[in-house]
Amino acid sequence: MKLIAYSTIASTACAFVSTSPAASAVSLRAVEARAVEAAPARDLTGRIPDCPATLWDDQNIDVAAARRGAAPLPECPTEHVARLSSAGPEYFRERSAAILGDLEKHGCVWFRGFDLMKTEAGFRQFYEAVGLDPCLDPIHTSGLRAFASQSDALYEEVNKESLAQHYIGLHQESTHKKTATYGAFVCFKPATVSGGEFFIADAAKIARDLDADVAQRIYDKKIRISVSNLDLNFLEAAGPFKEGLMEGAKNAVDTLVAPKFDMDLEMIYGADGKPMRLQAVEQVASPLNRHPKTGELLWFCNIHNHARYLRDRRPCTVPEVGMTEVYHGDLSAISSDDLDHINAVSEKNIAKIPMQPGDVLLVDNYRILHGRDTFKGDRYHAVSWFGGLVKDRPADYDDGDDDAQKPGDLLNKLINKCETPFLGPTEITVGQKGRLYLFLGALPASTAFTFAATVATIASMAGVATRSLTGAGDRLAGNATLAPMAMTTASQGRLDPSARRTWGCFSSLSNMPVASFCTTLPRLSALS
Repeated sequence: MKLIAYSTIASTACAFVSTSPAASAVSLRAVEARAVEAAPARDLTGRIPDCPATLWDDQNIDVAAARRGAAPLPECPTEHVARLSSAGPEYFRERSAAILGDLEKHGCVWFRGFDLMKTEAGFRQFYEAVGLDPCLDPIHTSGLRAFASQSDALYEEVNKESLAQHYIGLHQESTHKKTATYGAFVCFKPATVSGGEFFIADAAKIARDLDADVAQRIYDKKIRISVSNLDLNFLEAAGPFKEGLMEGAKNAVDTLVAPKFDMDLEMIYGADGKPMRLQAVEQVASPLNRHPKTGELLWFCNIHNHARYLRDRRPCTVPEVGMTEVYHGDLSAISSDDLDHINAVSEKNIAKIPMQPGDVLLVDNYRILHGRDTFKGDRYHAVSWFGGLVKDRPADYDDGDDDAQKPGDLLNKLINKCETPFLGPTEITVGQKGRLYLFLGALPASTAFTFAATVATIASMAGVATRSLTGAGDRLAGNATLAPMAMTTASQGRLDPSARRTWGCFSSLSNMPVASFCTTLPRLSALS
């Protein structure tokens, strides 16, 4: 692992103005003088196109052969340092060709010292000046990604206090189905106490540094990623009804929840040896891919972030229901030796970036993996994703469609609109069975939705399956308890274990802030 340190502007050989052939002919102060105050930016709400499909070129890969005669890789990232901090959008517009050239060559460009990108509006002016065309996050439909500013196509990074001590490993922002072409990560406020460094690694370098036999073996066997666990051990109490209820739960999640993720998930029991664990598993994919423009062999794989073996050996605050896993394509386990090797090579290639307010990392999302260290305090980083360049839009391009009509957008809107201080439960009556309110404050929103939808479906099918859930302290989903709780005032926003009312809550979360999600379920005690 290496730490990219700040250097003085005078000693920075790759300072931004020196990278563009036109820079010598353009005075920095002249550029600033020509910059006029921008007209109000168009609200992009409802006009952000979907993330493009993943471009796969993964057939017939011979790892050893691909390395023979390969030219040395350039440094990554390359730094572009402001020589005049007040340079405006025109500054980037004049140099967009040079910026994009550096992006293709190095995979990542680090912009430092520009005041423009210290605000959401200024950050948008930056990416529009470069000519980048925004798109939705690859998993936008899941609700996992909240907008920092939807009108500017800007998503919030993982800044939540509940995940501050969760280490986010290396990954591309991609699924087997969708991949953003580029991304731009911006720092508005680094962690106020400590940590939170953003980090990157060159996927081309990892592909070269992996042991050829390990890389070829993983490629030949392919991979499958499990994105969520549902432990339904409580169904053991259903006796002869267990098998039918297990199948009903599987069908319910597969029909009602999985399509919202738009990831072609398959619901599978027992993939990790636990027969009552239902996992949502992506399709078979290759861990290696060729770059869609350069043809360079890339480690196009999120094992470093998603492998359970690695997550269990570093800071992780994701609840069991949100834990991920990576298997071979046939769902057999990847050996710990191979995972240790992949981890070592990945860690060796990590570059930690001490981003300051206004700093931007522009990345080629196929070429660069990214992650984030644990932190303390408040932190505000954000990201925009891009499907390509504005100049490459088709002639019949129309951005007037309302994204409310895009398949699967309902879940994102539902979950992320709920991220407000608690003001009171929303009451929805389910049939004639009554109602119960379930608050899942510390769980990721999509995880909470998956769990709630599953339990709701089971509860609606037969009372016998829910009797074991009705008592305070009964085990639920293997690692949490359902117990009577109550809500305090909105100003406090915390669960009050001393007030015994009828809200159903995770008692293990009783001291955590009520946060991102609530949903309604049939009142279990009303079922017979």
